[in-house]
Amino acid sequence: MALFDDNIRTQLTHILDGVKNEVNVVFFSQEIECESCSDAHQFVDEICDLNPKLKMHRYNLVTDAEKAAEYNIDRVPAVVMLDQDNKDTNIRFFGVPGGYEINSFLGALLEVSGERQDLPEEILERIRKIDKDIHIQVFVTMSCPHCPGAVITAHRLALENSKIKADMIEANTFVPLSIKYNVSGVPKIVINEVHELLGDQPITAFLDIIEKI
Repeated sequence: MALFDDNIRTQLTHILDGVKNEVNVVFFSQEIECESCSDAHQFVDEICDLNPKLKMHRYNLVTDAEKAAEYNIDRVPAVVMLDQDNKDTNIRFFGVPGGYEINSFLGALLEVSGERQDLPEEILERIRKIDKDIHIQVFVTMSCPHCPGAVITAHRLALENSKIKADMIEANTFVPLSIKYNVSGVPKIVINEVHELLGDQPITAFLDIIEKI
């Protein structure tokens, strides 16, 4: 059974008409010990089928271990987004990016394709000056209406500076990880393991922390 009915597919197709260049969507799963992998695969597959510029590539975490190591994937389901030249954008989705998170998934597809909203020059300058490795993890749930904004902000930072890696993590899928970072509310943003933000924060809040690391 399809996830999206004809009406939703029409709406999604209209949104994805904004995709400028090809996007390579790399999906990792495994057949055992991954309850959400099948749902995640169907979700990503149905989205990518809506636009020929979206190219889906499927790998198994275990049997394609070298490919998983190449993209530093150690848990599934996972999505890695590459641009038209197969360059890693450092954007990751761990878990099903469904529910409200479909907004951040669609947003990432558009932005990786080259369709981005302009940022103020002063913000871009601050992002460009970041010269240390930064890892942003945004914990979300599919029922959280405020979470996509935080994910979109983190992913935009990664797109603008290759030193920054940004992950969406579905908290209920990766419970041990959520416990590790004391996730009691979402969106919870964890930067370089120890610095935290809660809520859909503006990009300046991210930068204020990053610049002090």
